[in-house]
Amino acid sequence: MTTTVVLPGDHTVRSPELQDAEAIFGLRSAHNTAVVGFADCTLDEVAGEIVDPGFDLGTDGWLVLDRDGLPAGYAYTFGKGNREIVEIEVTSQNPAVAAWLFEQTMRRAREMGRERGHAEITVDSTIYRADEPLRALLSGHDFVVGTTYHQMRIDHTGPVATPEVPAGVVVRRGTFDAASRWIAHEVLIDSFRGQFGFVPRPHDEWVTALDARANFDWSQLTLLEIDGKAVAIRMCSDAHIEQGNLGHVGMLGVLKEFRGRGLARFLLRDAFALDAAAGRTGTTLYVDTNNPTPALGLYLSAGMTPTLVLDGWRRHVLPTY
Repeated sequence: MTTTVVLPGDHTVRSPELQDAEAIFGLRSAHNTAVVGFADCTLDEVAGEIVDPGFDLGTDGWLVLDRDGLPAGYAYTFGKGNREIVEIEVTSQNPAVAAWLFEQTMRRAREMGRERGHAEITVDSTIYRADEPLRALLSGHDFVVGTTYHQMRIDHTGPVATPEVPAGVVVRRGTFDAASRWIAHEVLIDSFRGQFGFVPRPHDEWVTALDARANFDWSQLTLLEIDGKAVAIRMCSDAHIEQGNLGHVGMLGVLKEFRGRGLARFLLRDAFALDAAAGRTGTTLYVDTNNPTPALGLYLSAGMTPTLVLDGWRRHVLPTY
């Protein structure tokens, strides 16, 4: 791949370090505020990304500094699974810096594909629909929209009734031991298999990544069992506490053969009740509008409304230059 974009001469670049989390958070929150009107990220979230076991600080991230040594851009490349799908993110309000960072992420994505011997890889990037400069950058490099995500929200103005547990269902709250975590991971994988951009992580890596997140605790994991078999999962977090004291449902899935029994609706309404009881002002989650399950319809019927729109852009590329 021939370099076609030059970093502005008064800028420098280096790999991110653990102590850069606050600077990266400031850069990203300023960018998001300019695009959608609020930060839409937290310092804990950024710190969790940096220490994720699947992220190599030395090769997979770039922090650009301006002439005064202040952050002017940040980007990362994150390889999923066997690196058959690679996720990239570029953050900069300087078009020249953004273009240069994009080129670095694509170079590294191709490198990942070559390292694993792939004939072709898929590169994904999820951005706000309102982010016109990034939309232009991606579309100008042959990316196309593969799916659309809505951030959904419901407000809690008082107590929310606890839903009745469906007949024959056992609720398991808080999963701590190794065996239970293994079961939870299997349910998660089977529930989300085939969805846009989803690639199962090795179990140990998955556990380590969750343990590294300051806004997640294993007590926020709930499993539903039928006849002793785990069939549904919900993972909540404190990711949106700083954004208006909101609860957040990170993952909610039901095994295919157990869908249509009201399990997802129970888990959703149960989350509302728990958040309201904890004094949260509302509950949020993200939904893929092209989800093979009727998830969007469920959330709308439960009283949630879309508050943000993001698009998942995708391009298939050859690992060779």
